[in-house]
Amino acid sequence: MESFAERSTKVLYDLILKISTIVRQEQSGFTIYFHNFSRFDGIILLKHLACHHKNYKLKPLMRNHRLYELAVYSNKKFLFRFRDSLNLLPGKLSSLAKNLCPSLGQKGSIPYDEITQSNLVIQKRSLLDYMKQDILLLGGLMQKAQDIYWKVYKVDIESQITQKSLALSIFRMKYYDSSNWPIHIPNKNEDSFIRRAYYGGHTDTYKPYGTDLYYYDVNSLYPFVMKEYPMPGGKPVWHGHLEGMDLDSMFGFIEAYVVCPKTIKKAFLPYRDKNKTLIFPTGEFLGVYYSEELKYARDLGYTVLPISGYLFDKMESPFRHFVSSLYESRQEAKKEGNEAMSYVYKILMNSLY
Repeated sequence: MESFAERSTKVLYDLILKISTIVRQEQSGFTIYFHNFSRFDGIILLKHLACHHKNYKLKPLMRNHRLYELAVYSNKKFLFRFRDSLNLLPGKLSSLAKNLCPSLGQKGSIPYDEITQSNLVIQKRSLLDYMKQDILLLGGLMQKAQDIYWKVYKVDIESQITQKSLALSIFRMKYYDSSNWPIHIPNKNEDSFIRRAYYGGHTDTYKPYGTDLYYYDVNSLYPFVMKEYPMPGGKPVWHGHLEGMDLDSMFGFIEAYVVCPKTIKKAFLPYRDKNKTLIFPTGEFLGVYYSEELKYARDLGYTVLPISGYLFDKMESPFRHFVSSLYESRQEAKKEGNEAMSYVYKILMNSLY
């Protein structure tokens, strides 16, 4: 084959053919992991399968422009599926290998800027060695992670697509007390209203330059808040007229009329303008916020006039035991020098929220 495109297609074609052969020999479906499949390898494979393997039926699972899974069927029979290991084990492959399977060696590197189509053949050996080491590390990572999660929690990581769903599954099995702390599943109206209070982070830069600066990191900030702060519990109750109620008596998600004085230099409450751009303005605006954010804004000098909203019971966090147990286990793993277990406990703690 003279063209580079034809040779590339042949490589992918042979890959799919090899996988299909193994599936037939083993008579069982397989899950195949790529690190960063969602945004890179998955796009290439989806296009190749759609164009060159039309005898297969494809079922891609996409959300927010990310390809989480690509399942391949022959008629109605499941053959194999591709998934992203990055969704289960967040982090760079080099860092993960260092923590979970250091005995397999380090991840190599490629001078991407120096590689061209014309010098691929010259660098063939080094490129193949690089890819083999990558495959070895990823296989070792997945086996190590599967072994850890099964031994500690009796959960097979292949049963979950993301680290977040894995953390939620473990919470439900081992830590969730449904009798004392039932978590209400909101209906469509409740969900739509509460989501209006989700804005994202405040990332403005007020001082782009400084000297003699100190940098601080908060240890396990999200797990700490999940453990120590009260949470909205029970079934939410809609209040259409909150004008006469005291803000301090409210706990939930509230639509409010807000006035931010121009004297406040670092505005606190976010707002989405007509173009859906997130800003932190001064002046008058209307928005939906968590009650505790409104109370904090009021103490900063804002004027806050509640209008309507869903109010919850103010309850002790249902995540106390989950966070305490994992944090203690992580500290113990650190003392023992077990980097693999320390990583697993840390990532579980930071994934549940």
